[in-house]
Amino acid sequence: MAFKSTNRSHLRVVREVEAIGGNTSASASRECMTYTVDALKTYVPEMVELLIDCVRNPAFMDWEVNEEVQKIKAELEEVLKNPERLILEAVHSTGYSGPLANPLLASETAIDGLDSSILEEFVTENYKGNRIVVAASGIENEELLQIAEPLLSDLPVGPQPKEPKSVYVGGDFRRRSDSPSTHFALAFEVTGGWNNEKDSVTLTVMQMLMGGGSSFSAGGPGKGMHSRLYLRVLNEYQQMHSFSAFNSIFNNTGLFGIYGSTSSDFVSKAVDIAAEELILLATEGSVSRLMIKRAQEATKSAVLMNLESRMIVAEDIGRQILTYGERKSVHSFLKMVDEVELQDITNMAKKIISSPLTMASFGEVLQVPNYESVSRKFHAK
Repeated sequence: MAFKSTNRSHLRVVREVEAIGGNTSASASRECMTYTVDALKTYVPEMVELLIDCVRNPAFMDWEVNEEVQKIKAELEEVLKNPERLILEAVHSTGYSGPLANPLLASETAIDGLDSSILEEFVTENYKGNRIVVAASGIENEELLQIAEPLLSDLPVGPQPKEPKSVYVGGDFRRRSDSPSTHFALAFEVTGGWNNEKDSVTLTVMQMLMGGGSSFSAGGPGKGMHSRLYLRVLNEYQQMHSFSAFNSIFNNTGLFGIYGSTSSDFVSKAVDIAAEELILLATEGSVSRLMIKRAQEATKSAVLMNLESRMIVAEDIGRQILTYGERKSVHSFLKMVDEVELQDITNMAKKIISSPLTMASFGEVLQVPNYESVSRKFHAK
């Protein structure tokens, strides 16, 4: 419902965005909502005013809400055809107990229960002055202040919200389907999340080290080909359709694991390979200094390339201020990446796989090994 009717009509919002050649977008993650607008520098006052109006004063017209609900239902049907997305959702809903287990993909029943008064209540309750960051890239802070302050000075400040506690518990999720491939994920907890900076940087390097992708690299020659999962798994086993490391980091916790897809007759072996790769990562001497160096360079280049985008920079500033209360410099992040040692990776991997296993699978799940047998590989008595 972002950038729909406010005191302006939806048509007027669209026309004003078009008039300045702008783009708008909105996204929701488990810990924050982001509304963004970008256009040429000369239109900063118009952009900021429009953005603030759309965030603060949504009208939630009944017919617009109903229209959007129908669209979301259609989108949900599409998402249900995306097993990777479903698996990554299932890892959260199974691995956590508490708010982080809440689905980002709402069920059709939940969506049917939405109406304009529920949405209004959500905005009133959550969009308070002490919980909102206005972040921008490509403009001086003073200039932004002059434009934004008058538009936000009367925004009420709410009580400092107490973050509801999520507890990592691990577990097993299986959904049978007629999918031609069987998809699976093994995941573990990363304690501390973004608030433990050293560990979150080590984890970022570790994911780059593991890498992976699909058996056919769409990124042209060499994309990700030097990563551990490419060299050791995708190049060795033609039965693997895709195999890659993933992480999902929140403020105080996170997940790290391996996602894969393969044919149902190979899935048992594929799960064993994933477990083996995670255990090897935690084994002294199984990773070379050269591989760590390559992962560090790849991490730095990925971060710097991302920060070429003004949109990403603005979002990064906003998220960092919500998490840390300040924006940390890129140089300090790159320095921390350079400081990651071989031993840090081993220790981190050991710590991660000592947490309870979360396992998720979709497709012909009868061939997927049972939870206890996989868990025993990591937690042998």
